[in-house]
Amino acid sequence: MSRTGLFTHSACLEHITPPGHPERVERLSTILAELSRPEFSRLLQREAPRATRESLLRAHSTGLVDRILDIEVGGAIFVRIDADTAMSKGSREAALRAAGSVIAAADEVMAGTMDNAFCAVRPPGHHAERERAMGFCLFNNVAIAALHMRAAHGLSRIAVVDFDVHHGNGTQDIFFDDADLFYASTHQSPLYPGTGSASERGVAGNVVNVPLPPGAGGSELRRAFETRVLPSLETFEPEFLFISAGFDAHMADPLANLRFGTEDFAWATRELCAVAARMCNRRVVSTLEGGYDLDALRQSVGAHVRALMEA
Repeated sequence: MSRTGLFTHSACLEHITPPGHPERVERLSTILAELSRPEFSRLLQREAPRATRESLLRAHSTGLVDRILDIEVGGAIFVRIDADTAMSKGSREAALRAAGSVIAAADEVMAGTMDNAFCAVRPPGHHAERERAMGFCLFNNVAIAALHMRAAHGLSRIAVVDFDVHHGNGTQDIFFDDADLFYASTHQSPLYPGTGSASERGVAGNVVNVPLPPGAGGSELRRAFETRVLPSLETFEPEFLFISAGFDAHMADPLANLRFGTEDFAWATRELCAVAARMCNRRVVSTLEGGYDLDALRQSVGAHVRALMEA
């Protein structure tokens, strides 16, 4: 059984999105209610710190960091970043805590005080590119933490595996030209943001995309993992593994058309933890990305965290 951390912050509940927006406060409150159940009582709970500007700049341009940090929002007014992405008065603090959460979790796992961790935070991050916030995402939480591990701990070979239904174009953008950063993604195609073809392979084959057609389910996910994702991850030989844990490939999710079940997310988590046990001293940090049907999200996160705890 693993010592599993839960990193979050109340500020992430203060990132308010416009009425009807799928990336809403209730996503996080539902997850936190689920993880407060007795079966999760041994989670090592931590309050997320703020990410520093220095850490943000490892993954993002000065222009993007300054733009997000300098936006002032008053009252109930929203500032639109793009058609899908908005900031409210609490969004800047939430974004800093979300990125800081993944950094802090990785630091604790690296220190050995816990074996793995889940970061229950929002806004999500995997669509945020080096130069652009987009797709509900302000900063790329997982990429920021990956680059922190290089700067703070001297690690070189760092991997991210992403099973969100949408391709993590932002993480790919930040990792693409660095042979020591590995990114693998299973995602629906065609679908927003339109990236993630199998031909997008990175500077040294360090990007592995497995697009899945609408209607694909758990058997297709497992085949993608067994034939592409897991072998490529093992060949890369990571020193640390991050998971971009999006649960919007669930059959009940309203934003896409994959047909994963709750157990499929648990299976993927177990398989990734098994690789981490063989390759990088069990070091795994997972962070929340998508998932927009509240009941499916609750069940899927519960299954994911349970698999981390049992790894």
